[in-house]
Amino acid sequence: MPVIPKPRDGLPAHVAIIMDGNGRWAEARGLSRSEGHRAGLEATRNAVRFFAEQGVGTLTLFAFSSENWGRPREEVEALFDLFVSAIEAELPELVERGIALRFIGDRATFPSDLQARMTEAEHATAGNDRMCLVVALGYGGRWDILQAARRWVADSDRGADPEAAFSGYLSTAGLPDVDLLIRTGGEHRVSNFLLWQAAYAELLFIETFWPDVTNTELEEGLTWYASRQRRFGRVPAAGDAAAPGEATGA
Repeated sequence: MPVIPKPRDGLPAHVAIIMDGNGRWAEARGLSRSEGHRAGLEATRNAVRFFAEQGVGTLTLFAFSSENWGRPREEVEALFDLFVSAIEAELPELVERGIALRFIGDRATFPSDLQARMTEAEHATAGNDRMCLVVALGYGGRWDILQAARRWVADSDRGADPEAAFSGYLSTAGLPDVDLLIRTGGEHRVSNFLLWQAAYAELLFIETFWPDVTNTELEEGLTWYASRQRRFGRVPAAGDAAAPGEATGA
């Protein structure tokens, strides 16, 4: 398991992004949806660099959901080809930048060549400690909770803290809960993504389609997060000051 670095002060420990809008971006330009996904790859590369440079410890990207299997076969196959080529192309830079790569989701459903590339990339970056990049492929929040529940029930040693013990069976075991969840593309829903892990995340919805998202918008997202008062259902003691992005409230 890769080392999970601590974030810089005032930053979220864990940012998660639903990278939505590739297909609609392409359709608006008279292009194929596959071309939209290729355009989205450049935005993904930019986001990884941005958050690593900012000092965010964990970045999780929703690349392919368990529901995406219902898309046209040609689009799904094109996505698989894109995933394989992207892993091969980006791996040297991830190693150079000290970024550990981790995949979550039901990888058994993917082609064998993609599974092999995923495993190789995880092993090649396992010792990196600048940022943990988590890519959700074949992932669904309900699937994650169900598979964790089955394993948790089967384990006789669940520990003194059931909630903490259960988290250890999720595909994100060892990672901090999501602090900031961003969705692009104008939709206002979480779409079965990290349902347990994002229980208290700050939710930021951006109208821009993913291929057009810029560093300015990502930076504005971090600034917005820092202004939030995170209560976690509690009431602070009288006189407590609100720290940026920390648990406070009334």
